[in-house]
Amino acid sequence: MSATLSSTRTVLVTGADTRLGFATAQRVIADGDTVIAHILDKNHADETLQRLQAEAKSGQVRMVQADFTRLSEVDELGHTLAAELGRLDALINAASIAAPFARTHTEDGHELTFQVNYLAPQRLTMALLPALEAARGRVVAVTSKLHAAGNIDYSDLDRRRGIYTPLAIYAQSKLALTMFSRSLAETGPDGLTTVSVHPADFEIDMPQMRSHRTAPLDSAAALLVHLAAPGTPVRNGGYYEGGEPTNAAALVRNSRARTRLATWSNRL
Repeated sequence: MSATLSSTRTVLVTGADTRLGFATAQRVIADGDTVIAHILDKNHADETLQRLQAEAKSGQVRMVQADFTRLSEVDELGHTLAAELGRLDALINAASIAAPFARTHTEDGHELTFQVNYLAPQRLTMALLPALEAARGRVVAVTSKLHAAGNIDYSDLDRRRGIYTPLAIYAQSKLALTMFSRSLAETGPDGLTTVSVHPADFEIDMPQMRSHRTAPLDSAAALLVHLAAPGTPVRNGGYYEGGEPTNAAALVRNSRARTRLATWSNRL
C-alpha cells in the first residue's frame, strides 16, 4: 500500500482525503519528496492512494489513516510513526472541518470541531516531536483569519451550554491551533520551526460562504509546501495570511493565555 521510504525529504500531510490536503500531497510528490499521506476516512484509502500514485513520477507515497474524531486512533498513529521514523522533515497539518450546524460531540466527549481542528493535530504533533527534532524540521498549521474572532472559554470548551454558533465554534478551534503553533516555536525542541497560515483568499473549510466550492487550491498547496521547505525564510511561530506575516489575534500573542491552553491540553 506504500512505497519504500527513500533518502529524500519526508513530509507528513494530514487530511489528504480533503481538497487542500490532497493538493498539498500532490505538490510534495511533484517536488520529488516522499509524502506520508494521512487520511481521515479509511473508505477513501484506495481512491486517494491511486490518485496520488498516478502522479508520483519522482516522489513516493505512503498512506496512513486515523479518524480525528477518535483520539485513540490519533495516539496510535502518532506512536506508530514515532517508532518507525528516525526523522520527519515536515508536518503539514491540513486536516480540518467546518463546524456542523448542530451541536455535536465525539466519543471522547469533546466538541467535534475543536477535536478535529485542534486536539487531534496537537496530539499528533507532540508525538512526532522527536522525529521532527532529528530533522530540524518544520510544522505548518493551516489556520484561518477567522481565528481573530475566536475565544477560548475554559468553562465550556466543549460547548455543552449556551448558544451554539458554527462560526464561533470554528473560530475557537482555529484560535487554539494558532496559539499552539506559536507556543511550539517557543517551547519546542531546538531547531524546530513552526508557522500557522491562512493560505487562500477565501475560507477553504466553508465554501458555502462564498462561491468557492470548486475553486482550485494549487496556489494554497504550493504555499504550504513552500513554507515547509527548510530554505524558506519564515518568522518562527509567526502567523501568515498568504505568504505575508501579519499580526495574529491578541490571545496568540499572550504567553499566559497560551500557557493556560497548553496546560489544559496536556492534562488530556
